[in-house]
Formats: sequence, C-alpha cells, structure tokens
Amino acid sequence: MASKLSKFGKSLLRRRAIDFSSEETRFARCLSTLDLIALGVGSTLGAGVYVLAGEVAREKAGPAIVLCFLIAALSSMLAGLCYAEFGARVPKTGSAYLYSYVTVGEIWAFITGWNLILSYVIGTASVARAWSSTFDSLVEKKISGFFKASMAMKVPGQVLAEYPDLFALILVLLLTGLLAFGVSESALVNKIFTGINLVVLGFVIISGFVKGDTANWNLTEDNYISFINHTNSSRPYKVEEEFGVGGFAPFGLAGVLSGAATCFYAFVGFDCIATTSEEAKNPMRSIPVGIVASLLICFFAYFGVSAALTLMMPYYQLNTQSPLPKAFSYVGWDPARYIVAVGSLCALSTSLLGSMFPMPRVIYAMAEDGLLFRSLSRMNSRTKTPLLATIASGIVAAFMAFLFDLAALVDLMSIGTLLAYSLVAICVLILRYQPGSLNSSSQTEKLVELVEGEKVAVSGGDSGDEYGEETEERPLREAFSAKLLFIPSGKIPTQTSGTIVYATTAIISVLITILCVILANCLSALLAGHPGVVASCVILTLLCGVCVTIIWRQPESKEALTFKVPLLPWLPLFSVFVNIYLMMQLDLGTWLCFTVWMVIGFAIYFFYGIKNSSEATNRSSPRKYEPALQTKSPIYKGAPDDSDAEAGTSP
Repeated sequence: MASKLSKFGKSLLRRRAIDFSSEETRFARCLSTLDLIALGVGSTLGAGVYVLAGEVAREKAGPAIVLCFLIAALSSMLAGLCYAEFGARVPKTGSAYLYSYVTVGEIWAFITGWNLILSYVIGTASVARAWSSTFDSLVEKKISGFFKASMAMKVPGQVLAEYPDLFALILVLLLTGLLAFGVSESALVNKIFTGINLVVLGFVIISGFVKGDTANWNLTEDNYISFINHTNSSRPYKVEEEFGVGGFAPFGLAGVLSGAATCFYAFVGFDCIATTSEEAKNPMRSIPVGIVASLLICFFAYFGVSAALTLMMPYYQLNTQSPLPKAFSYVGWDPARYIVAVGSLCALSTSLLGSMFPMPRVIYAMAEDGLLFRSLSRMNSRTKTPLLATIASGIVAAFMAFLFDLAALVDLMSIGTLLAYSLVAICVLILRYQPGSLNSSSQTEKLVELVEGEKVAVSGGDSGDEYGEETEERPLREAFSAKLLFIPSGKIPTQTSGTIVYATTAIISVLITILCVILANCLSALLAGHPGVVASCVILTLLCGVCVTIIWRQPESKEALTFKVPLLPWLPLFSVFVNIYLMMQLDLGTWLCFTVWMVIGFAIYFFYGIKNSSEATNRSSPRKYEPALQTKSPIYKGAPDDSDAEAGTSP
C-alpha cells in the first residue's frame, strides 16, 4: 500500500524532460522581436485604457491615478521579469504550463494549463462582447435593439445574456479563421491595429497636455461646491464620497493602493508572448525583450492617458463609462470622440487577438504531452499552426460570447492569470539555485556527465559556467546538516542545496498564502490592533524572513542566460505575495466557480492524463541521460528509478 502511494505521489510530481538536442520545431519560425512587442502591447493595452482611467480616477484616486499605474506597472514588471527569464531559459511552446512542468511537477503544470485555458476562453468571449457593445453604441444601439425585440432570452439567474450576440459570434469565428490561416498573417493584422491604437493614444496624450489645466491637480472643496451649485442646487453634497480632501491625492494612500490593485489587471496580457517560443526567430533574445518592452510601452500609455484625462477635467466630473469623449466635450473638442472610438475598436481587436493567440498553443502543448487528448496536438503541414486546437478553442469561445453573460465570470480570469504568475515566479526562484543546466551543447552550454563515477565532458561551447570546476572542487552529493541551511559548503549549487531551496520555497509559499488570507479578511482588525491578528501576522512575517534568509544563503547557479531576474530571492517572492494577495481579494462565488472548473479538470487528468502522459511512457523505458533538472544535478547516467526517487523529494 505504501509503495503504491509513493509511486502515485512520484507520478504527480514527475517533471518533464526538455530535449535541446534538436532545434527543429513543428511551428513556423517567422516572428521578429517587433512582432512580439506588438503582440504584447496589443494584448495588454486593450479597451481598458479608454475606460479604466476614468473609473479609477473618479472613484478611488483622483489625479493620483498616475501613481496607481506606476505601482501597478512595477508589480506587473515583477511577473514580467520572471517570464522573461524563462523565455530565455526554455524556448519551447507552453508558457507558464511548461515552466511549471519542468520545475515543480506534472500536477502543478496541469492545474496551471487548465486554468490558463479558462482565462483565455473567458477573456476572448468577454472582449468579443465588449467589441460588439462598443460598435453597437456607435450605431445608436440599433443592433441590440433588434436582437432584444426579436430574440430576447429572459432566463433567471443572470447566467445567459439578454440576447444572443450574433455579432460577437461572427467576430470570434473570423479571428479563429485568421489564426488558423497562419501566424505571420495574424501578426501583420495585429501590428496594423496596434499601430493605429498607439497613434490615437498619442493624440489623446498630446491633446490632454495642450488643453489641460494644472489647477485640476490641486482642487479645493470650494471648487466642488461651486460645481454642485452650478449643476443642480438641490443635489446633496457628497464631499467625502465624491471629492475626498482635494489636491493631488484626494482619497489618500488607501485610495491610491486600492486603485493600484484595480490597475494591476490593466497590465495582464503580456504573458501571451511566452507562448511564441517556437514561432519566434530568436526566442532566447526576443521573448525577454518583447515582454519588458511591451510592459514599458503600456505603462507610458496608461500613465500619459490618465495624466491627460485628469488635467483636462476635474476628477469628480469624470464619466466612468466613457471618460475620454466627455473630457474632449468638456474642453470643446467634440469631434475628437470619433477618433477615440476608432482607437477603442482597434484596441479591442488587438486585445481579442491577444486572448485568442495563446489559447490553442497552451492546448497544443498539453495535448502533445498527453495531459489532454492527443488529437488536439495535430498540426497543419501548410500553415504550421495547431489547427484542431485553434478551431476547437475558437468554437467554445464563440459559443460563450454568443449566449452567456460573462460579467460574473470575468473574475475567474484573474485566478488563472495570478496562479500562473505565482508559479512562474516560484519556478524561477527554484531553478536559479539548482545545480546543472537545462541547456545543452546546441545552446553553447558545457555540461558534465558522471558515467559510472567518472567525469565526461559533453562537447560544446564554453558558457562561462563553473560546473566543470564544481566537480573538481567537491562532490556533487553531500549529506544534509542543519549547518547547511545558513552556511553552505561552497559557492556552487549542489544537490543538497537545491533540495533545501525546493523545500524552503514550498514552506514560504504556504506561509505567504496564510498571511494573505489574514490580510484579506482581517485587515480592519489588524489596523485596529487586535492582539490575535497582529501576533499572527508578526509570527508569519518572521517565519517568512527566516525562509528568505535560508534561500538567500544558498549558492546560486552560474549558468549563462541571455536574461536573468535581478534581486533574488526578494523579487520573485514579492511577486508571489502580490499575486496571492490579489487572489484572496476575490469573492466566494468566484472561488466556487474555480472549484467546479478544477473538478472537471481533475476528472480529465486522473482518468486520462496521468496514464497517457508522455513522461509516464518515457519513464517506463530506460533513458541514457536524464536532463539536469530531472535529477536536480548535472547530468547523470542512471536508472529511471534513481531520478524518480529524486523527483519524489520535491515539494
């Protein structure tokens, strides 16, 4: 019985072997760095830039919304840097799903991939309905009026929409056809729409600074009272609710932080770049550059638009539904609303393409690994796209856009995205302290094999790492002792130091989760100084500090990469904290929907995926060489059960 449980646990935590011996790919390598930047900007800089700035400025932050976007951008950059390192380290299709698979094991990879699929499907359907709604408003609600009159769906429970959105259905199917036709054609369309969107936003920013008034960043209560008296003398004053205390940050630090949490989701979308690893011409360079550059461009766009908006118009007069057209009307530039409408539709188009582009690639990666039905990994030989996965995901998203009211499901997108961000940060942290290398001679890495106790150098370029020196300086395997937690035996990672980081990272992840649950649910009690809550937070913080110190003291890998996350272990752990805290802010209904989705996913995994996994098949027959990560040491020649035993010790 114990052996069966042990074998089952090992199968859940088995990690994927990455084969770098061949550079061949079934995809077409046709995307340049500019294509990836345009894809990231288009996916991230959606219609939110035209709406979100007005909503946050009006209700949460006032002119200090520029600080909200700065804080949100810095938080998003934490996740972006982690994705960038993995893009340089693992140039294979699969994004966070693959990154989890090669680091923390199969079950975590499946959870990540399964939730990414949900995020992309809901994202695609919701953006399609938003595109339809925006176009409908331009034609004076004639489309919705027709469907409500002839095809109204009055079903209780707010699950189905008021009417079937045929326009959104056709739009998703058209873009599915474009994606199935070829990636280069899709990238060209995306670049055109992204370019138009950036030109429109440039016009908005310049106009705002030309027509704006810096006095709108330093308003007083007299200005608010004068506005109320001028518009409607019978309207009651809501100074605290609508005006705050005036000035640059009328709702104080609490308003800025609350606004930053909302603005964080405006930067979601850059991760689609990580799914293009096998379609980029030079993925190990293009993906890190694409991710960082797209986040910087998006930050400057959000920062500029929010500054222009609050300069043009007092924050308490902003319209939360269509702030920019109202702001241009306020300064006497009414025709500018048509330019804004064009930009909004282009932004929605690129955002829709950005949601649809990575979805079939994640499905393809999971199907190729055997965790989903293998038929979904079929490639079209002419277009070199995962045709069946593209069509299947497009049909599901189109169906959801056609029938469902997605407002209640949008928060589910957040769980999948934040979970992926957290796992990628954890994976970066773990891998940077492991011995060995994922790369091989094809990527100019010098690996060392130990064949029957003797060192054998694998031919390849010198990467500048020190694994050869490591084997000469001291043994790769060493006995564990408590002293090694704070005083490692050398400057080069060993199997023991790698295992210490694995275990400590698992412990600190649990501690951060408990701390975030307390902060999310008992923040008022903490601020009020409740002894139990304060003591719990202090103890958890101290324990986290001990774990961080243990990780920090371990020797870091000297592996040469085109991009590395700075400030280890602080930066990835802070990213994990931010992501988990935002997850804990979601309501109970969202977590119940998440539970239902995971039950469906686990049914597929435990009845199909765990038996058909490629790793299960590979481990049933001996391999000559296991990858470095699989054994958490430089490459060894050994029996499969040796690596299995190592995998079973991971958290």
